Amino acid sequence: MDSNAMSAGLAGDGEMDDRTKDILERAREIFNLEIEASCAVRDRLNGRFVEAVQAILEARGKIILIGAGKSGLIAQKVAATLRSTGMVALFLHPGDAAHGDLGMVTEGDVVILISKSGETEELRDLIPALRRKKTLLIAMVGEESSRIAQAADIWLDVGVEREACPIGLAPTSSTTVTMLMGDALSAVLTQLRGISSEDFAKNHPGGSLGKRLLLDVSDMMHGGENNPVCSPDTPMSDVLVQLTRRALGGVNVTDGDGLLLGIVTDGDVRRGIQKLGGGLLTARALEIMTVNPTVVHDTDKAIDALLLMENRPSQITVLPVVNGDGVCVGMIRLHDLIRAGIRTGR
Repeated sequence: MDSNAMSAGLAGDGEMDDRTKDILERAREIFNLEIEASCAVRDRLNGRFVEAVQAILEARGKIILIGAGKSGLIAQKVAATLRSTGMVALFLHPGDAAHGDLGMVTEGDVVILISKSGETEELRDLIPALRRKKTLLIAMVGEESSRIAQAADIWLDVGVEREACPIGLAPTSSTTVTMLMGDALSAVLTQLRGISSEDFAKNHPGGSLGKRLLLDVSDMMHGGENNPVCSPDTPMSDVLVQLTRRALGGVNVTDGDGLLLGIVTDGDVRRGIQKLGGGLLTARALEIMTVNPTVVHDTDKAIDALLLMENRPSQITVLPVVNGDGVCVGMIRLHDLIRAGIRTGR
């Protein structure tokens, strides 16, 4: 089916052809099978999950996650999630562990072994060495009778009756519920450890959340020698030179003590031309400036400055920055905030 035919088929249930309906029905069946498997594992959660959470909370060492194949990918993801909340969590490939990397495991660590069958040979072979290192073993496997589950201190049940894969071979339902178990562990630990969004952001300084919560106005403003200022008696001809040279969209007007009196923006200049024509060049900044402009403090969050600029009847693109004494210490631009990746949406 070409794209136009498919689009026509997807226009509404009543207009779908038989092939389109069949494809969507097959996809929904996969969703349902994986949802059912997830609900079944959820309903089997018991005191062993509580033991695992408590063991991790009380651990003196690191959290080490080990898995091979698809289970290894899940182990990497769970380790990354735990690290993002400030825990020391590492992924260890079983093959690398058997050839020296087991040295990263030390006494007091919690090791989470992930395997669908609980019989993954590479993981089984590591258990004696992990025991000698006096680690606590958590088995996230699907079979309680398996050797990995039996050798572990705590077994977390991630068993499924069947895979969602049509031929029953590709890991589908089993990987979904294992990932969910890892997410449940991570999320519960996050709550019990009292991790706040600010704590989370400290580990994500390059992400949008980190920028929203960590960057202050002082980090983003044009301050010091880059702060465009003039006195109220400065001729507009000189103000225009500053506006052009600085290219920030505004010049702060201050008194002899540096206190903010107003701002001359590009918009103020346009309005001045309409009002004074050629007389604009001989006018003083005092006659053109916006008095008592909207300001932001240098200790405010950069996201608050962005919200202040955007949530106005007529959007403004520059804000004077003042300190606690009302002294003008800089200017912040909408353009700089957006370019830095700060967004008002999550």
